[in-house]
Amino acid sequence: METHLIVSAGAKATIGYETTWKVDDVLGLADVVHDERDLAATLASGSFITHGMVVAPCSVRTMSSIANSLNDNLIVRAADVHLKERRTLVLMVRETPLHAGHLRLMRELALTGAVILPPVPGFYALPKTVDDVVDHSVGKALDQLGVEHTLFRRWSGPDGGRAADGGRGAEPPDS
Repeated sequence: METHLIVSAGAKATIGYETTWKVDDVLGLADVVHDERDLAATLASGSFITHGMVVAPCSVRTMSSIANSLNDNLIVRAADVHLKERRTLVLMVRETPLHAGHLRLMRELALTGAVILPPVPGFYALPKTVDDVVDHSVGKALDQLGVEHTLFRRWSGPDGGRAADGGRGAEPPDS
């Protein structure tokens, strides 16, 4: 699967503050890297087909810009294209606590077709490391895009799926 990446100036700073990664290492994970200021990039057009888009992490500023179609950078423009073309757009909003204005914008985005997916871990998998917690959130975003993965153990019921569901199991209703 070809991956395209846009890393904002804020994300570059966050990579330095919150991880042991170098920005160049993150950029090296993508097949194509776009400058956030390039509004002529392929991702800025609905005629460029994508499978979906994840904004992670999604700041309240970026969420607000997307909610108001303020297409002043490529992240917001590409997100707007995904909404108008009815493609999957996942926003991993990480602000907390949330006030009514944040919730209003999230509601509007959900009504417009965005998936609001705060990076909230599911503890039923009994994470042991920070990576386990991160993998759960990343896996939930990949689920929204229909990308198969094995980043976390899926819920199979309190008895491990041996009950009436024939072992298929399901995630708890709140995950």
